Order: sequence, then structure tokens, then C-alpha cells
Amino acid sequence: MLKKLPSSVYNPISMFGAVAAIVNFVVILAIVIFDVIMGDPAPYTGIIAFIILPAMLVLGLVLIPIGMILERRRWASDLGEIQPRSFYVDLGKASHRRATMVFSSVTIVFLLATAIGSYKAYEFTESVTFCGQVCHTVMEPEFVAYQHSPHARVTCAECHVGHGADWYVRSKLSGAYQVYAASFDLFPRPIPTPIENLRPARETCEQCHWPDKFHGSLEKIYDHYMVDEENSHWPIRLLIKTGGGSKNIGIAEGIHWHMNIANEIDYIATDERRQEIGWVRIKDHEGKVREYINEENPIEPEDMGKYAKRRMDCIDCHNRPTHIYQTPSKAMNRALTAGWIDKSLPSAKRIGIEALIGEFTTKDSALTAIAGTIRSAYEEEYPDVIAERKTDIDSLIAGVQKIYSQNFFPKMKVRWDVYPDNIGHFTSPGCYRCHNGAFITEDGETISNDCSTCHIILSQGNGEQGEMIAPGGLEFKHPVDIDEAWKESACSECHDGTSQLQ
Repeated sequence: MLKKLPSSVYNPISMFGAVAAIVNFVVILAIVIFDVIMGDPAPYTGIIAFIILPAMLVLGLVLIPIGMILERRRWASDLGEIQPRSFYVDLGKASHRRATMVFSSVTIVFLLATAIGSYKAYEFTESVTFCGQVCHTVMEPEFVAYQHSPHARVTCAECHVGHGADWYVRSKLSGAYQVYAASFDLFPRPIPTPIENLRPARETCEQCHWPDKFHGSLEKIYDHYMVDEENSHWPIRLLIKTGGGSKNIGIAEGIHWHMNIANEIDYIATDERRQEIGWVRIKDHEGKVREYINEENPIEPEDMGKYAKRRMDCIDCHNRPTHIYQTPSKAMNRALTAGWIDKSLPSAKRIGIEALIGEFTTKDSALTAIAGTIRSAYEEEYPDVIAERKTDIDSLIAGVQKIYSQNFFPKMKVRWDVYPDNIGHFTSPGCYRCHNGAFITEDGETISNDCSTCHIILSQGNGEQGEMIAPGGLEFKHPVDIDEAWKESACSECHDGTSQLQ
């Protein structure tokens, strides 16, 4: 048989490599065409098409010269002589011309495919599909919460990686270990928040949220429902003093006074999650510096060097901007307001919360138990209701199951109390980490714990009192009579996410 290529190519290793390279190339091409036509590939398609198969293609190409070298050595061994290690191309030989043409053509196609494939691999590894669905069990809580968050239209990479080669390389090096940990089940449950590894907010958040913007005050209504039989509605209308501004426009007030355009705030946290703060230093726009020590959690002067000082930025308050897990009470409030659950169904909120807070090992067992718990509760407490309002009870079950699916992940041990939310102060200290009345300077000045510093209550409660607006603000009225106890402790000390006002 006439050989059209150099004789050394015709060996098992080189031929296997060539076949492997051709087959993988054809499969990659087919997947890419399918991807273009379908538009929404499965999570693992990108890994197969742009990572696994290209690696196998390259391995096949590498096997071709390896086989040729081994074949030449076999010839030399059979002849009992050592052939000179020389490489030459004689275009006067037909086999050399054909080999040169094949090599040149394959190289051009390979380089072109490599350029396209490399970009597609980069694009895929930066996609929401790759981040959220490839490692399904590990990232399921984050991915589900992301889909229902205010940032559902922002890709994961825009916040977790950002722009620039430096952070891209860092993220991929970190990702290599994460792939290893996921493959061998070495990851913790729940996944800890990567506080130390997050890119600075100025390089991520502030690419969209203009830091100099003055927002003024924001009116917001919080719809709460009691855990009584009537699911009594208790709305609170707040005027939230968002504020903001910069030195250039001469405005720096409200909550966004903290955002370090006109002011610099440094602090020391004595725990890994930055919930326990022991020292605060404020430098205002006039250059005045004040240092505050937390009398309830003081840091001795000789221990100051043991802790890292941090410059406050957006993430210190907005620490759950995307991966938000609602408390059972807050989620039930939203479901009642949205109409998933009929407000007239007796004790709907209380029974829903009781169904949500059980301990479950899997999602399927949880959904089954939720349905059983709710039906059992109505059979025991309201037998006439379960007979007459079966459709409404089915809607309650579906609504509570939906809440569970979006906020509870037993395999990863994730739920609302795993990750403290620093916006507000209901179920975690939040604002009270500093605004608790315990931070004081040497000359006796304290960080204010006056509620009206950040917001004022325009109206609260139901009936006529809820309809009356007080522009100057009202004193908070607890829906349950606890006398003055609410003034003496932080809300989060009582409200654990399952109580009535969340």
C-alpha cells in the first residue's frame, strides 16, 4: 500500500492519537453547532465541550509525535544502529510535501479552533450556569437565592471576579481548589461567607451604584402579620433616611453618610464574621478624628495589634445583597401580602411557621412533612375549615412549600439563621453592632442609638391608627404589650425569625 505520509506516522500510538484528535474535534464542533441552534445548553455541556474534550483533543495531538519518536527508536533498535537526531523537510519528496501540507492545515485549523475554544471556555467559566449549576448540590442555596434577589440580572462573575486579569487569575486559582474540594466532598456545610476574599466594593458595587448620588429619604411600608387566629395585619410605614452625597456637592447625611466619600470609618471586629465590633474610628470631612471603644466588648490597648483594622464600605451593611435567605416569619408576611396565602384562613401564619421550622434531612421529606403538618393542624384545630376550604388549605401548603424551596437547603445546612444580615436589626445585630449605646470616646461622646437617626415612623398599626400619618414621626409601638422592654434590648435578642413581628 502506498503511504502518503512519513512511515514513522504509521504506528499504533500515533494512529490512536490522530483518531482521538479527529473524533474529539468533530464532537466539539457538533456540540458548538447544537449550542448555537438551541441557545440554552445544559450545565455540563460547556464543561464537556470547552474543557474536557479540548484536553482530550490536545492529548491526541501530543500522542502523534510521541508515537513517531518511539517508532524511529524501534527502527534504530531493530537495525542495531543509532539514527542521527535530525529534522529536515525535503519538499522534493512527495511524502514530505503531503506531511507539510497536512501539518500546516491542521495547525491553522487547530490554532483557529483554540482561539475560539479558549474564548468560549472563558465565557462559560464566567457564566451563571457554570457558577450555579455545575456543582449543583454545593451551590444550590446560592443559585436559588440569586434567582430571587435584587441582583438576578447581574452575573456572578461581575461581583465575585470583577474586571481585570489579576482578579481573574486569583478566582481561577481559588476555583481549582474548589473543584477539588467538591469532587472529593471536602467542603464545609454550610459554605462560609468568603469575607476575606471578596473584591473591594469600590471595584464591584460601585461600578453600578454611583457613590456620589444623593438619594434623599425613602418611604417604605413593612407589612407584618400577627400569629393570632385572624392573621392581624400590622403595617409600619417608615421614612428611611438613605441620604448620601459627597464633598463636591456639600451633602453628606443619612445612612449613606457611612459610605466614606466625605467620611472615613475604620473598625476592628473581634470575630470572623464581623458581628462583634470592639473599636471604631471616625474621620469626618473636616478632618476631625474620634475613637470609640465598645464598653461591652472592649479591646485592651496592648491587644490592638492582634486585630486587623478595616475601612468600612458597602458590604459591611449590605452583606447579603444577593444570597438572601428569608426568615420564616418574614417569608410568610410576604406570601400573605402577595396573595399566595389567603389572609382569611385562620392562623395561617402561625401554622405555616410551625411547618417551616421542623428539622429535615432532605428537601423531599421536608415538603412531604410540611403538607402533613398543615393538614394535621387544621384537622385538630379547625375541622370545619378543612372541610369547607380545601382549596385555600392546598394553596397554603403550596405557598409554604415554595417558601421552603427558596430559603431552606438541608443538604447544605443552609437557612436564615446561618448567615446574619446586617441590613436592619431584627434577626441579627446589624446596625446595633455599633449603634448600641455602648461605644464611647475618652471624653464621653457616644455613637447614637436613637432610632430616628436612620428612620422615622410615619404610621403603624391597623385600623384608624394605621391610616394616620405623622410627618414628625411616631414612637415605636410594639404590637404586643411588653411595656418598655423593647427600649432596653436589641430586637434580635427576642426576634429569632419565627416570632410574630419579622
